[in-house]
Amino acid sequence: MTLCARSEHSSGEILQKMRLWGLSDEAQARVMEKLIADKFVDDERFTRAFVNDKIQFNSWGRRKIEQALWAKGVDKSIQQKVLDEVPEEDYLRVLRPLLKSKQRSISARNDFERQMKLIRFAQSRGFSMDQIEKSLEI
Repeated sequence: MTLCARSEHSSGEILQKMRLWGLSDEAQARVMEKLIADKFVDDERFTRAFVNDKIQFNSWGRRKIEQALWAKGVDKSIQQKVLDEVPEEDYLRVLRPLLKSKQRSISARNDFERQMKLIRFAQSRGFSMDQIEKSLEI
């Protein structure tokens, strides 16, 4: 409870920590039941906060967020539900200035090479090709 009270964690993270601590499966189940019942752990709440944080402050796209949530053990159905609620415009609002900033620091021999570097950069941040095309006006 102390760990969960300090910061938001997913149930997958908590289970992983309990395994590392060597708790038995029965003890893990009891602890998780208690944490969920007392609202210390709520995967949907965690996912909403995580998604908002990664879009607004880290400038991540959907694909990179999905990978991070998978690594944290968040159920796929919760991921889909929360990510489907994020409007496309939120991603574009973050991606456009990110690409403009990156474009200033790229050295390229021609426009095609510059554009390919920008596309690779945006894809590494988890943005879809549709979003990249809209942002670069390809």
